[in-house]
Amino acid sequence: MKKITLLTLLAISLSSFAQQKSTGDVTFGTSGVTANLTLNNTTQKATLKLTGPSDRWFGLEFGSFAAGQGMTDGHDLVYANNTTLIDARQTGYGDPPSTDASQSWTIISDTGTSASSPAIRTITAERNFSTGDANDYTFNYANTSIDFAWARRSNAGYGLGNHGGNRGYGIDRPLSTTLGVDDFGLKASSISPNPSNGNFTIETKTGLDQINVYSLIGTLIQTIEVKDKSNTVEVSLKNLQSGIYLIELQNDQEKTWKKIIIK
Repeated sequence: MKKITLLTLLAISLSSFAQQKSTGDVTFGTSGVTANLTLNNTTQKATLKLTGPSDRWFGLEFGSFAAGQGMTDGHDLVYANNTTLIDARQTGYGDPPSTDASQSWTIISDTGTSASSPAIRTITAERNFSTGDANDYTFNYANTSIDFAWARRSNAGYGLGNHGGNRGYGIDRPLSTTLGVDDFGLKASSISPNPSNGNFTIETKTGLDQINVYSLIGTLIQTIEVKDKSNTVEVSLKNLQSGIYLIELQNDQEKTWKKIIIK
């Protein structure tokens, strides 16, 4: 009986760790474009790490399609311009993509936005598996693979135009289960309650130095200095209007972004 109990507990323990699937780093030839998609079944969020040349636009389409079906009308994609990552959809072969009215991806980090060093730009962003937006692809943790199509501009610049031969596919990229471990970085921070009335608590697994509050258009609203690298901070933003705000969490090692909804 004891052996059965221990085996059962071991199975439960392992299943509790196996809550993430990832493509690993997918390199698209010599284009300088790579992608890494991770699905977290616990949080129901997809995390995308996308790299490409810092001096031009580059993009990634994802979903379920065959080689040669890229740019099909309605397919979901993201592309990097000179300032951010754009959530968009295809409008048909040879036509530029259309920007979604609702930008579902939240930027976690972005190494650069110009042709200056580093030459390779790395953007990490996340969104919910299902956003409620008909223009967004719905990620399914049960899937064992995903299809990619990539493209980039042939020369320096961020204006959208025909990419010529600078495009390709990564079809049936395996989504493999990874053993998750506790994340002690700022990315694992939580905000509660969310939505809130303006009073909420930020809890981290590492020391916090500073909290910056931004509007969705990037206007800095408030900076909060955190004393003694506290892991728990009570925040009051009751003077703000109802809406969605971006919270930047910083310490001397890293920074990350969260969203707060104020009712």
